[in-house]
Amino acid sequence: MTAPHAIALFGGTFDPVHLGHIHLATLAKDACALDQVRFLPCRISPHKTGSSPTPAPDRVELLRLATRNIPWAVVDDCETRRHGPSFSYLTAEETHARFPGARLFWIMGGDQWDVLPTWRNAGRLAELVEFIVLARGSELARHDGFRHHLVRGAHPASASAIRQSLLAGESSHPWLDPQVAERIREKQLYRK
Repeated sequence: MTAPHAIALFGGTFDPVHLGHIHLATLAKDACALDQVRFLPCRISPHKTGSSPTPAPDRVELLRLATRNIPWAVVDDCETRRHGPSFSYLTAEETHARFPGARLFWIMGGDQWDVLPTWRNAGRLAELVEFIVLARGSELARHDGFRHHLVRGAHPASASAIRQSLLAGESSHPWLDPQVAERIREKQLYRK
C-alpha cells in the first residue's frame, strides 16, 4: 500500500460522532482530492476546558464504528494519548513527522477559521497545513500566511442536540449511524 499524498486532519470532540461529521469530511475529501481524512478525537479541547467529554476510549470506538465502511477514513487517537489540552499544532507536527512527504490539510468550520489566529502557535500550524474551511457563505476573513480552501457546505447535525435527546430518554437519533446508536444504547452513554 502506498503512502497517502494528501492527508486532512479533522479534529474535534466527536461527542458523539454524527452523520454531519461524515458528511463534512466527505465534502472536504471530494473538494480537495484527499487520499485520507484522519479523524482526531481530542482528549481535552483547548476551547472547552471547563467541560468533561465522554471518556476518550468510548468516543474512539464510536468513531471507528461510524467510519468502518469508509476506505479513506482513519481514526487517529494520538491526541487522546497526550496529557492536557489537545493543541492542533502538536498534532500537525506529529503527523508531519509520520508522513514527511504528504501534503497536510486541516478541516475546520468557518467559526473556527475566524478565531484561528488566536489558537496556540497558530503560525506554526499554518506552516505545516493548508486549511479546508467548511462554511455556508462565500467570503472568509483574510489571515496573512494562512493558506486555505473554501468548501461550501454545512449539515444540521449537532452533537449537543443529540446528547440532549439521549439524555431525555430517546433511544436513538436520526443524525446517528445506526451502529453508533446501538453501541451508545449498549454502553448506556449519554444517560444520567
